Amino acid sequence: MVLLGLLAVFIVVPLAEIYVILKVGDAIGVGWTVALLAADSVLGSLLLRSQGRTVWRRFNDAIRAGRVPHSEVIDGALVIFGGAFLITPGFLTDVVGVLLLLPPTRALIRRLVRRRIERRAARGVPGGPRRRSRRGRDPDDDWDVEGSATEVDWESPRLPR
Repeated sequence: MVLLGLLAVFIVVPLAEIYVILKVGDAIGVGWTVALLAADSVLGSLLLRSQGRTVWRRFNDAIRAGRVPHSEVIDGALVIFGGAFLITPGFLTDVVGVLLLLPPTRALIRRLVRRRIERRAARGVPGGPRRRSRRGRDPDDDWDVEGSATEVDWESPRLPR
């Protein structure tokens, strides 16, 4: 599963980006395509800066109010990824970057990310849903530990020699 994800990130996405850039270049010309890619990188960095400041301010406000900044931390990560996608040359990554940086769509993505985090965290909580190992057994049942023990008599303290 991880291999497929890496394959998509490092091979499929760049090839798709090149294809889209070439199609846009055919439609509007090479000069305009390069100018558009440069402009969206600059615009992306400005949007990253403004949204980053807003998220940072909300994070600090939550800390000052004594709240745990759950949403603010997720927003911060989404803003960082959104900015990275916008600064990266390409039109497909720009769409993803804009979706991560604009507050309305970021709120939707934050909810999805939060649900996934909560589901993964619930697996580790006693009484929560658990995964079975490939052998069909609960992975937590493998707690056979060998060792030795020494009996301690707490009633009669030892005196230093």
